Amino acid sequence: MAEQTMKITAADGVHARPATALVQVAGQYEADVNLEYNGKSVNLKSIMGVMSLGIPNGAEVTFSTEGSDEAEALEAVVAKVKEENLGE
Repeated sequence: MAEQTMKITAADGVHARPATALVQVAGQYEADVNLEYNGKSVNLKSIMGVMSLGIPNGAEVTFSTEGSDEAEALEAVVAKVKEENLGE
């Protein structure tokens, strides 16, 4: 299992457009990819799950991956968060 915690710095938090981008990246990997916020964990491959978290600006979130390509999946998700200017 691999994981990384990040702080969401985007003014609007994780809204529909960046959430969709994250779901698309996670979907490219076989590993289970999860997003945890405020004690709740959801599958990052599910747009409804991600949106249900209602992640605001300033939130601390943890991405975790588990599976055959977990390292690559985590690296890609973290890169997408930075590319979308969502967090650090």
